[in-house]
Amino acid sequence: MARHCPHEKDEGDVLSISAVLPAYNEEQVIAASVAAMVKTFESLGAEYEVIVVNDGSRDRTAEIVTRLGEENPRVRLVSHERNQGYGAAVWTGFISAVKDLVFLTDGDKQFDVDEINLLLPMMDGADMAIGYRVKRADPPLRLLNAWGWKILVNGLFGYTARDIDCAFKLFRRRILDRVDVNSRGATFSAEFLIKARRLGYVIRERGVSHYPRPAGQATGAKPAVIIRAFRELWQLRLGLEADLARSGAPREAHRPGI
Repeated sequence: MARHCPHEKDEGDVLSISAVLPAYNEEQVIAASVAAMVKTFESLGAEYEVIVVNDGSRDRTAEIVTRLGEENPRVRLVSHERNQGYGAAVWTGFISAVKDLVFLTDGDKQFDVDEINLLLPMMDGADMAIGYRVKRADPPLRLLNAWGWKILVNGLFGYTARDIDCAFKLFRRRILDRVDVNSRGATFSAEFLIKARRLGYVIRERGVSHYPRPAGQATGAKPAVIIRAFRELWQLRLGLEADLARSGAPREAHRPGI
């Protein structure tokens, strides 16, 4: 898929923002998730779009979003014919975005999208503002997996984030001119943040609320997902230097922990 690269507006103009919501079998909550996002953006007087990436859902997710798009043309559906993985869905959303800022959140309604108002002021002088879940509302096994994953990623690459996989991220779309992400599974967020930090982008962090999933089923703890994540992390470890060199990063920015 080709990237959209429209001219970015000058700072100080009307808020120009794309929301990216990856979704897989979220027919029970996707309409409410989109409605909440639209309400927030309209309250901000934003020039916006809401992109739902349907990652090969087997339910009515695509049908529901198509209907929402007919009612509001600023709601867009982008679909994968088959399930490709979380990172693939996020990347498709990112490269489909046309506004100056890109906001990532999940389509499962575990975040309060109004809390984007906590991140927007942090973008003054920064390239990215990312959330961390103050009290993560997930089952114990997922919490344990997340703790171990953070220790592993930060140990291999230096400090990456307090909550690497928190799906509440806001960034300037121009970052994508230099940051390419190869991971298409659960390693996506780690790779995105690691490369952004190594390339010198300014990242700020802020605590956000997190709520139990109201419907549907998470897939992050499936063995196949975990195995893919470890494989992609190893590939990132082996290929990071070459990837950064192709992005034009200064050599001294490649040291772990920078």
